[in-house]
Amino acid sequence: MSGLKVVIQMDPIERIDIRGDSTFALALEAQKRGHQLSYYLPRELSLRDGRLTAPARRLAVKDEVGAHFKAEAPAAVDLRTFDIVLLRQDPPFDMAYITTTHLLEHLIGTTLVVNDPASVRNAPEKLFVTHFDGLLPPTLISADGKAIREFRAEHKDIILKPLYGNGGAGVFRVMPNDTNFNSLLEMFTQLYREPIIAQAYVPAVRKGDKRIIIVDGVPAGAINRVPAEDEARSNLHVGGKAEATDLTAREREICAKIGPALKERGLIFVGIDVIGDYLTEINVTSPTGIREIKRLGGNDIAVLVWDAIESRIKARR
Repeated sequence: MSGLKVVIQMDPIERIDIRGDSTFALALEAQKRGHQLSYYLPRELSLRDGRLTAPARRLAVKDEVGAHFKAEAPAAVDLRTFDIVLLRQDPPFDMAYITTTHLLEHLIGTTLVVNDPASVRNAPEKLFVTHFDGLLPPTLISADGKAIREFRAEHKDIILKPLYGNGGAGVFRVMPNDTNFNSLLEMFTQLYREPIIAQAYVPAVRKGDKRIIIVDGVPAGAINRVPAEDEARSNLHVGGKAEATDLTAREREICAKIGPALKERGLIFVGIDVIGDYLTEINVTSPTGIREIKRLGGNDIAVLVWDAIESRIKARR
């Protein structure tokens, strides 16, 4: 299927690092298939009398660092004239992000939004995961200092992190002898109005935090992110090292348990994080990992994502 009109809601394209950017990989594959590409910025959405518009820019992409795109001048376009909107701006998952999902719901029935905006809004990455029993490590979500202290007393070695954080920001490991615990609780209380997450530390993270990509409910590839020696976090931008990997039986079991729910909700492109035997996050806002997986010899996931999108377009028609 060629000739689809595709518009990407994304952060400024001139700022992305194409060597690791999954949105860019999706754009390259769309262009290869003969689809017409455009893009706009999230803050440029306008809704007037039920009509959702944005100053879209026609886009051509090239896999060359420093010369990776050409864009035409923006022109206000009714987004219903597009076949597909790719919802791809990065977190934070704040009220600005949530508002765009409400606005994009006006396209339902005319334009396919990937991932489905209502499902993105209703599946915050650290909350959605709690609906799947038996997959999480011991976890507490609370703003109650007493409850958090009791959790620490029970599990000794814990992780504290913000509920709506991303990219490893604000993640702390609190070991049994750490005297900073009370200060951290005070800091979280001052910085965030929401509850925080306390989780039992999983020692298997030293062997890696696995990012698994699920496409339309089916596992499509994975990388293992090994933290630096002096880090508790395995995110690549804070020094984590990406390694090729295969899925274990437990990881396939996790994917089988959550896959049908993801597909049913229109969450076509999803990244999950697994440490040891535990699922820790389900990333639906702007999953990454496509380019790293391909670079390490895995599937070309951009191809699989577009196969799934085109299948849905055919079914709608």
